[in-house]
Amino acid sequence: MDFAVAPPTPSRTAPPAPVGPEPWAPPELRLVCLDIDDTLIDCTAAIRVSLHALTGRSDLWPLWDLITEEHVALVVAGKLGYDVMHHRRTECFLAELGISADSAQVTAFEARRRDILATSWQLFDDVLPCLEWLRAAGLLLAAVTNASGAHQRRKIADLGLAPFFDHVAIAGEIGVAKPDPVMFHSVCLGLGCDPAQTVHVGDKLDTDAIGAYDAGLGAVWLDRDGTGRTGERAPAGVHTVTTLDELPELLVSEYATVGVPVQRAAGTPAAQLRGSVL
Repeated sequence: MDFAVAPPTPSRTAPPAPVGPEPWAPPELRLVCLDIDDTLIDCTAAIRVSLHALTGRSDLWPLWDLITEEHVALVVAGKLGYDVMHHRRTECFLAELGISADSAQVTAFEARRRDILATSWQLFDDVLPCLEWLRAAGLLLAAVTNASGAHQRRKIADLGLAPFFDHVAIAGEIGVAKPDPVMFHSVCLGLGCDPAQTVHVGDKLDTDAIGAYDAGLGAVWLDRDGTGRTGERAPAGVHTVTTLDELPELLVSEYATVGVPVQRAAGTPAAQLRGSVL
């Protein structure tokens, strides 16, 4: 009996997967930028001490802060240099107190104020534990500040912060200041990180947090005073913490690669410190 050979059965294939959006994945984090004054260093307390020592009054911080904000805005706008700003700010402050001072007297007042500040700077209690955690997590760290150069670098060194940072960006040296996106992007470029791989943390809602968010970075507002006291509210997309103790948990919950070591440049202070203890 002859049998006909049946044609081969076509192989079965799985139906194509439906086309849809990719599943959400947390972003990668490689770099954390931190403001300095009133984020890491208790600048307000030190200035209060200096003003009280020079005037005998303890109620002058709000006036000094207001005058400082006005003059820093002129620096950010490119209308004043930092050295001129310091002199004019002090001159304006004394005038508001009814003190008519010539240029030499203004210079002497400012010099005494800086001498007092140099012995008054202190870190907030949550700073060193946070920096140690960030470094142990393998993240690159940058200090990003709108202050002028020499005295800010001296503060960072004197308080033992320099070894933690792979990069220090100071507005008075760069010629651009927060919230200008160029300030944030220059830091990212210098460390080879994309803005989307970077988070900036600072105490100023507009200058630090919103400025970083608008530049494409992750943004964290350090609201040490609490929003109930300041009346400010962070917009959507800006995270808020009230202490640096809260930062590690926030980063772990929001980013995919916290804890994956990042290669540090051999010449950076943090790399040198790590090499000295291994």
